[in-house]
Amino acid sequence: MENITGKRALITGGTRGLGKAIAFALAKEGVHIAITGRNESSLKDTAEELAQLGTEVTYAVFDVSDYSAVQQEVERLTENFGGFDILINNAGVSSFSSVLDMDVTDWTSIININLLGTYFVTKAVLPQLIEKNQGDIVMVSSTAGLNGAATASAYSASKFGVIGFADSLMREVRKHNIRVCTLMPSTIASDMSKDLGLTDGDPEKVLQPEDFAELVIANLKLPRRAMLKSASLWSTNP
Repeated sequence: MENITGKRALITGGTRGLGKAIAFALAKEGVHIAITGRNESSLKDTAEELAQLGTEVTYAVFDVSDYSAVQQEVERLTENFGGFDILINNAGVSSFSSVLDMDVTDWTSIININLLGTYFVTKAVLPQLIEKNQGDIVMVSSTAGLNGAATASAYSASKFGVIGFADSLMREVRKHNIRVCTLMPSTIASDMSKDLGLTDGDPEKVLQPEDFAELVIANLKLPRRAMLKSASLWSTNP
């Protein structure tokens, strides 16, 4: 089993839902945490909560779809906080409407954040993992990246894209002992899902962010020789 205590993780979209749950799960394992997002107030509050668990915590404010900001802030975090061992590409947005009805700006924004943002952050962090000849990258896709659905064209396209990007990257970097894992949850009672009315979030039946965080931890703790390429997580009987 891999010992992750003392490692450093960068988590995008770390103030809500899955990202926040993953951040807390990692912090409880003794991992030092850097979270990112676009709302500084939320980042500061979340960082203060995480720091109570006894690990080093920092945050950076940037939009993952802005490549120059990504480069600048990842460089600043690396200098001030230390190099990273783990990257959790979690930041994402969603909106649902038909192809004809969804505004072009909204459609492209979902692609820019969910797909290009994942690429930008990975590209910024990857050189230090290659230099260490070791690392873990977790891509948060979705079951919407496996099957399309009416009114979900932008979200599905972005999450299909993440799967394709991650699969290609995995084949490039495994020779550097870097494990790339793509996780595809079905509907989880995250802030985003509840805000969009996708689920009532019933904890007796519907996946919770903490369930997903457990899968992330289990993946990272696999013996270094073992790599979980991908996995789907579903509610048993919603």
